[in-house]
Amino acid sequence: MYNPPINDPELWLAIRNDDEQAFAALFDRYWLRLYKTALRYLKDREASEEAVHDVFLNIWSRRHGLEIGSFPNFLLTAIRYQVYNRMRAVKSPVVLTISDAEISELLDHNDGESRIKDQELLYELGRYLEQLPKRCQEIFQMSRIDNLSNQEIAGRLGISKRTVENQITMALKHLRGCFKHASAIISLWYILK
Repeated sequence: MYNPPINDPELWLAIRNDDEQAFAALFDRYWLRLYKTALRYLKDREASEEAVHDVFLNIWSRRHGLEIGSFPNFLLTAIRYQVYNRMRAVKSPVVLTISDAEISELLDHNDGESRIKDQELLYELGRYLEQLPKRCQEIFQMSRIDNLSNQEIAGRLGISKRTVENQITMALKHLRGCFKHASAIISLWYILK
């Protein structure tokens, strides 16, 4: 009888050694979480299942070359990439957010490397935001960092809600142009919620 490895690193080592039962154990461990994440954005059961299966198919086919330090981090990024590609294919606007509860469910420990990358990304974000007009920076800060609604921002600044929306759109368009790599954009969504 097969007893699957207890932790993810042992499981990954077995998978890299072509252990199909270990891969099935990994699949069983994370499939539902990834499916729920995909379904939340895609709103389509079949498309969500396909996205999750594509993630696992990709892992299996690239198992000898992949270096995975944290499965929750890797799988979260991979499913968001699959969702993004599917939404982009149907030309739907893509806005992905993830709650703190979902992050803590997927991440079982505080990863120092992730924090360093987050700090670097925040530094880069700050540099790009400085290129925007001061009012646009202020509105973006109030919206994405202070988590104020567009109506609250409009009230505080004495401007129309439409102006707030236009300024946020301008800031996001500028940031998308600055961040060339998809992985940086995915991480940015996570940071900005």
